[in-house]
Amino acid sequence: MRRRRGFTLVELLVVLAILALLLTIVSPRYIHHVDRARETTLRSQLRVMREAIDKFEGDQGRLPPSLQELVDRNYLKSIPLDPVTDRSDTWITLNPEELDADRKLHRSEKYSSDSSSTSEPLPAPPAPVSAEERLKSATAVADVRSGAPGNGADGTAFRDW
Repeated sequence: MRRRRGFTLVELLVVLAILALLLTIVSPRYIHHVDRARETTLRSQLRVMREAIDKFEGDQGRLPPSLQELVDRNYLKSIPLDPVTDRSDTWITLNPEELDADRKLHRSEKYSSDSSSTSEPLPAPPAPVSAEERLKSATAVADVRSGAPGNGADGTAFRDW
């Protein structure tokens, strides 16, 4: 009787079971690394756009009216993709007034949770601003945030980065 060479069904099932076991061990680590890479890319994209806004303001003496202005003036090659949403139109821009309000909110949250900060003096009130300056600042981009839903690995919302 002649024997055929090949694998039996039992041998193939054992190999597939071993592969499945290895994949169940490796896949959570892979997913974690992908999420961490997205977060790192998001932080990097935000840093690049904020540096471009600062350079624009230093060169032009004013804040850009939009992110597209940064592209048009060659401060950015293009508006980057938000790595969490994979879209470039989800960025949230803050004008100077919104940025100040956001900073005051975060500062008051910090002070309310820190009992030793009660002895620190409060910041001076802002100087009066003309209506023309207010209109210009309302359309200017002072900061940019991610519009992605959810939180990062550290528990903070992407929109707060």
